[in-house]
Amino acid sequence: MLSLILTLIVAAIHFYFLYLEMVKWEAPRTRKIFGTTAEFAAQSRVLAANQGLYNGFLAVGLIVALIIGNVPMSVYLLACVALAGLYAAYCGIKPALIFQTIPALLALVTVWTGL
Repeated sequence: MLSLILTLIVAAIHFYFLYLEMVKWEAPRTRKIFGTTAEFAAQSRVLAANQGLYNGFLAVGLIVALIIGNVPMSVYLLACVALAGLYAAYCGIKPALIFQTIPALLALVTVWTGL
């Protein structure tokens, strides 16, 4: 049950990323979250939307893995999320450790151990 809840939280976070990157990319609050300027946000809108789409794919993949009970698929996707969060933090988006990597790692441990 714990793995279900934590995996759903990770999926929800990635649906939120999809929303921010595809719908609200140029909004002041989103720019503050990602540390971008209005000019950069305007120039990178298409790239951000593409990135948001990939975040949506991760979220849907996690939900599908839960529905069909595919543990290896869940492990793979959660590991991808955790690594992406580490890379984002390495690139200067420090909140990615808290909001992406840690939830993914917690979910990964619970999925892997069957909790």
